[in-house]
Amino acid sequence: METPSSTSDEGSELDARSQSDYADFDDLDHPPRGRHRREPSSDVSSECSGEPGSPYGSSPYPRWPVCTLATRAPPPAAALLKRLSTTRRGGGGGGAGARDGKPGDGELQLIKERFSKLLLGEDMSGSGKGVSTSVAISNAITNLYATVFGSCHRLEPLPLEKKSMWRREMDCLLSVCDHIVEFFPSKEILSDGTTLEVMATRPRSDIYVNLPALEKLDDMLLEILDSFQKTEIWYVNDKGPKDDTVATPCRPLSHRGEEKWWLPVPCVTKPGLTETARRDLQQKHDCASQIHKAAMAINNAVLAEIRIPDLYNQALPKCGRASVGDLIYRHMSFPGKFSPEYLLDCLEISSEHEALEAADRVEAAMHVWRRKASQSHSRSPWSAVKDLMESDKNVMLASRAEDVLLCLKQRFPGLSQTTLDASKIQYNKDVGQAILESYSRVLESLAYNIVTCIDDVLFADEAARKIA
Repeated sequence: METPSSTSDEGSELDARSQSDYADFDDLDHPPRGRHRREPSSDVSSECSGEPGSPYGSSPYPRWPVCTLATRAPPPAAALLKRLSTTRRGGGGGGAGARDGKPGDGELQLIKERFSKLLLGEDMSGSGKGVSTSVAISNAITNLYATVFGSCHRLEPLPLEKKSMWRREMDCLLSVCDHIVEFFPSKEILSDGTTLEVMATRPRSDIYVNLPALEKLDDMLLEILDSFQKTEIWYVNDKGPKDDTVATPCRPLSHRGEEKWWLPVPCVTKPGLTETARRDLQQKHDCASQIHKAAMAINNAVLAEIRIPDLYNQALPKCGRASVGDLIYRHMSFPGKFSPEYLLDCLEISSEHEALEAADRVEAAMHVWRRKASQSHSRSPWSAVKDLMESDKNVMLASRAEDVLLCLKQRFPGLSQTTLDASKIQYNKDVGQAILESYSRVLESLAYNIVTCIDDVLFADEAARKIA
C-alpha cells in the first residue's frame, strides 16, 4: 500500500492567494506558505513517539493534528533562511549580530523572485500558460548548472562568485524538500493523560535517502576542483600557450580528435608530470569516476520510479521485434548464453547519435515485452500453457533488453536523454522526484566532465613522456 504523502506539487499555489503570500515575505519568522499552518495550542502537551528529526534543518516537522508542548521554546529560523545564512529580522534589537539591511533585502528579493517564478511556471506574465511546478524547478536546476559550470572546461578551482552563486541558489531550490513529507501513525499524550492516535510527519523516504547523498557528492566534486590550484599543467588555445614562461612546452593532439575542437587542450612539459603529480591525478580520476557512477545510479533509480506518460505508451509499437530490428532480435532471442557486450560489438556503433538511436529502440522494445508479459487472459488450459510460455519469453527478452540498455549507457557515459527519460521529465508532476532527478543529472554531468578533463591531461602526459 502506498504511503500517503504531502508534496509541494502545483495546484492551489497558482491561485490569487499566492501573490499575497509573497508580498508579505518581510516576516522572516516563517518559511513561504508557513503562515497556513495552525498555531500550536498553549494548553496541550504532547509526546510523539518514533518521529525522526529533519535531516535538512532544525525546524520540527508539522504533525496532524498539530499538538506541541506548551513549554517548548519558540521555533528556530526557517530552514530556507538557515540555508541562505540569514538571520531573523526584528530579533536582537539591532545589536552586533544583526545583519545590515541592504544584504538582507537582496537575499529576500532573491527568495521572492525564485519562488514566484516557480509558482508561475516560468510564465512571469501571469497568464497561466506556464509549465508545471516540477518542470519549472527541474529547469531551474538545469539552467543554474549551465550558468555556473557551462564554461568550466579546465581543471582549476571554481571562481568564488560562481561557487557562492551555486551554493546559494541550490540551497534555495533544495529548501522545497524540507516540506515534502509523509504521514505515519503516532500517539499524542494530553496533559490529563489521555492518549490520542494522530498522524505525524517525517521526510519522504526517497528524499531522506537520496538528497543527503547528492549533497555529499556535490561537496566532493567541488573539493576535487578546488584541489587543482598549483599544478604542472596549463591549457592552450589556437593563439598559443597560456603560460609563456615555460621553456619547452609540448602541445600534443587531443585524443578527442575533431570532436569538441573548441575545448582547450592541456599541455605538460616534455619530461611529463612528476610521479607524485601523476599518482595524485589518477586518484582524483578514480574518485570522480566513482562519483559519476553513484550519481548515475541515483538518477536511474529516480527515473525508474517516475510514472511512464500515457503518450509514450500509446506511441509504442505492437511488436518489440519491429522496434529493435531483425539483427538485434536474433541475438536477444537466442536460447543460449547472452552477452550484451558482444551484441554491441556486432552493431559497430561509432557515435553517440547512433548509440542514442539504438537506446531508444531497445528501450521501446523492452517496455513492449514487459507489457505483454504482464497481460493475463482467461483462456482454455492449452492456450493458458502457450500464454505462459510466451510470457516467459517476453520476460527473458525484456531482461536482456535492459542489460543491453545498461551496457550501452556504460559504454557511452555522456549519452543524452532517451525519448522515455525526456518524456518522464516533461510530464512528471512530483516535485520531489523532479528535484532528485535534475540534481543527480547535473552532478553526473559535472563528474563526467571532470573525468574527461583528467583523461585529456593523462593523454598529454603519456605523449610528452614518449617524446622525451
